[in-house]
Amino acid sequence: MPDVADPFDSLNAEQRLAVGHGLGEDGADARALLIIAGAGTGKTNTLAYRVAKLILHQQDPQRLLLLTFSRRAALEMERRAASVINRVLGRGGARQLPSLPWSGTFHSVAARLLRDYAGRLGLDASFTIHDRGDSEDLLGLARHDLGLTSTRSRFPQKGTCLSIYSRVVNSQQPLAQVLQQAFPWCSPWESELKRLFGAYVDIKQRQNVLDYDDLLLFWSEMMADPQLGAEVGARFDHVLVDEYQDTNRLQAAILLGLKPEGAGLTVVGDDAQSIYSFRGATVRNILDFPQQFDPPARRVTLQRNYRSTQPLLEVSNAVIAQASERHDKTLWSDKAGSGRAQLVMVSDEAEQAVWVASRILEQREAGLALKSQAVLFRTSSHSAALELELTRRQIPFVKFGGLKFLEAAHVKDLLAVLRFAQNPRGRMAGFRVVQLIPGVGPAHAARLLDAMEQAPDPALALEAFRMPAGAAAAWQTFVLLYRALRQPQRNWPADVDLAKRWYVPHLERLHDDAAVRRADLDNLERIAASYASRERFLSELTLDPPDASSDRAGEALRDEDYVILSTIHSAKGQEWTSVHVLNVVDGCIPSDLGTGSQDEIDEERRLLYVAMTRAREHLHLLVPQRFYVTQQSALGQRHIYAARSRFIDDALVAKFETVVWPAAVAEGAAALAPLSAGIAVRERARDAWR
Repeated sequence: MPDVADPFDSLNAEQRLAVGHGLGEDGADARALLIIAGAGTGKTNTLAYRVAKLILHQQDPQRLLLLTFSRRAALEMERRAASVINRVLGRGGARQLPSLPWSGTFHSVAARLLRDYAGRLGLDASFTIHDRGDSEDLLGLARHDLGLTSTRSRFPQKGTCLSIYSRVVNSQQPLAQVLQQAFPWCSPWESELKRLFGAYVDIKQRQNVLDYDDLLLFWSEMMADPQLGAEVGARFDHVLVDEYQDTNRLQAAILLGLKPEGAGLTVVGDDAQSIYSFRGATVRNILDFPQQFDPPARRVTLQRNYRSTQPLLEVSNAVIAQASERHDKTLWSDKAGSGRAQLVMVSDEAEQAVWVASRILEQREAGLALKSQAVLFRTSSHSAALELELTRRQIPFVKFGGLKFLEAAHVKDLLAVLRFAQNPRGRMAGFRVVQLIPGVGPAHAARLLDAMEQAPDPALALEAFRMPAGAAAAWQTFVLLYRALRQPQRNWPADVDLAKRWYVPHLERLHDDAAVRRADLDNLERIAASYASRERFLSELTLDPPDASSDRAGEALRDEDYVILSTIHSAKGQEWTSVHVLNVVDGCIPSDLGTGSQDEIDEERRLLYVAMTRAREHLHLLVPQRFYVTQQSALGQRHIYAARSRFIDDALVAKFETVVWPAAVAEGAAALAPLSAGIAVRERARDAWR
């Protein structure tokens, strides 16, 4: 091996322990490894360096399973690991890391394994995967067929029904418990929901489709089978998992099935950043991880922060230290910083917006680009007053959210053509595609799909079906396309070009802005070329889609510089030089709806911690003292007096620089009153609305 400088020299002592666990001089240690990686402590680098270290110690890359929560994260891990290996071997950057074929999201890896073992699981390997929109529509059809749309009292909408179903599957909790904890207004419908979910499962099986939740559910069931689970686990010498605090019970069960003794299992995460319980994630996975093995897993804690100044870390550490249960750690930094975090008292939300906008402009004049500044909030509606103020002052901003690439109608149309060819029993794709043909409506589309469902060969049934005379010519053109797409010898990605050429005339007929939308289809074709097959393309694009369609993505970027507005959930994993957090008051952080149990309060505390640890140099927590609330009540509009968030207690206030906005001087003393008195005022005001 060439004599080159140690590429691991850049790691600190704790990172080196984590990277070298079970290797070299540490080779006798076969325990599972838990890396508690605090915010900004180099989590991605540590995991990537561990991958590189494993390969440099002769581990077969084909037998490494790397699980992340986005395909981009997996690719970044591979890129960094390749850089380390290239430096060790003394080669330039041109040489790539040996292929890591089992690197990807939980859902994409699940889809591949389910196809490999489909026959032994009672699945047809040609199954297609529904995105959330298609799953909602299919559940909506089942809801209608069962007569649940014609009840005298309000039955949950299809989106709510899918959320309930997903929570039951991912949390592995009984329906009654899920309803009681998360959807109490739906509890009277428990028996009807059970019937609906049973019908939904039956329809999916008949149509040979899976939804997101099925991928994890089937993988978990596969790992629970002693013979099959052992066979799958034996395919991988090492399993490495990123963002373990965001996993649900199904994902934890999958990992235990893969490595029941713990040897070869590495998980990385931070319990202090577990904020996705509404998606079924549970902080218990990372809190309980060490004790699930005998001997218990080794724990390595990364505490050196490379992002924030020490004064900001001091207040962040103090907030999370009050959690009822956690893995102990104290973040520190050698970035001294000249300023403390600010606790900004303002009289109401309008003045909060004025202060934030003014501060953003002040920092811009001091040389801080707008893109380096962010405003975070608990709920999307909390930024409404600020958005008006920014617009009034002509300060450009981008708010996280908007139309996703796969939600654009024209993209869904083209993908539906490919999905219908891949799986002729996929009713949702077929229903969408057939109605693109002029003269074909819902009734004829439904009759066609019924005929295909009942036929031994659904593709032949499609070719034999007779459409209305007015649609006959266009129908025959589609039949020729369908027949060509079903040819097994067709070279991928020629399918996309063929489907696009058929679809473009319909695109031009249906949309005035067809030229702009066509750019999305061209982009889709370029994306397709990077996949080995139609099946891989459809699966992975559904599971890890691009961010935005071309006609909407440009709207947000009309200015060369802009402020970021984001919910705290969307900001996780990001960082900015300056961060403003709105409405740091009881009722917002924590949310009124998030204080029903100690677990909920702990998660709300973690949300504030995540928001605070996004800041590199400047952190401002805004505390408006008064809200304007309108409800359908004889009381009409009232002032609601707010208490500073219970997470910033009286002792912690001293660690902040307190700023009182001039218009709020008269009420500033009330905002700084003992926390218990403030909460009591808030709760009495809330009682008036009950």
